[in-house]
Amino acid sequence: MLGTSTIQDRIAGQYGELSERLRQAADYIVEHEIEVATHSLRTVASNAGLAPATFSRLSQALGFSSYERMRDMCRDALGRQAMSFAQRAELLSSEEEDGTCMPFIERQLSASLENISKLGQDLDRDRLNAVVNHLTAAREVLLFGAFSSTGLIEYFAYLARYFTSNWKVAGRMGESISSAFVGLGKEDAVIILTKRPYARRAILAAEMASESGAYVIVITDRHSCPALEHASAHFIVSTESPQFFSSYAATLVLIETLVGMLVARTGTLARDRIENIETRNHRLGEFWD
Repeated sequence: MLGTSTIQDRIAGQYGELSERLRQAADYIVEHEIEVATHSLRTVASNAGLAPATFSRLSQALGFSSYERMRDMCRDALGRQAMSFAQRAELLSSEEEDGTCMPFIERQLSASLENISKLGQDLDRDRLNAVVNHLTAAREVLLFGAFSSTGLIEYFAYLARYFTSNWKVAGRMGESISSAFVGLGKEDAVIILTKRPYARRAILAAEMASESGAYVIVITDRHSCPALEHASAHFIVSTESPQFFSSYAATLVLIETLVGMLVARTGTLARDRIENIETRNHRLGEFWD
């Protein structure tokens, strides 16, 4: 019973053993799963005409450690990303007012660690090495990310320029994205970073890169991402978070892993370039000594 994958399955397995009042609560959850996923216990109980304690007792009867864990199953079924940012912000407020949840820092830390752990479990090491090999050998590496992915792409490029000179960001400072893809070929690589809601430009950039013959690497959060159709290689990285926005913690780990592997693979050339840049930074007085 505990291994069932949906709240409906969990309720069906225990329904015959529930009291009349707990059945009322269970029926309400099945019929209002979105509400349970997006509203506080106090609001759900009020709308159902039942006491909050009834839903807490139901969660225990169904084998959950708390009402929050039962609500998590409803959220998992819907996918928190299916909610709008505004709905998720409203959920944060209702959780704060409700006072039944763990402190937010604990939930955020737990979600981030879970995403990173999932990355470690799911990451195909052979694919990772193949991607590093292609990036190392590429004539030019073009990076693109829109919306929230823009900052991580800029960080990725910032680190890369420490050890190589052939990486650049497409669409920077108002530059035409299309112009960045002119001249790309099979000797080049393109990295596309896009998370839900997927930017139209990111999908089209992946398509253009693929049509050029370049090696296209897509980093995203779901197998249904449209850009994957154009990918030579891909990484699906979880972004689950109790926050109103997606978490990029695990994606950052992947980016820094790629950078570390690339520096190690490039060897002396990377070390010499990094040393040269550091020397010039000191000459320019860039750092506070």
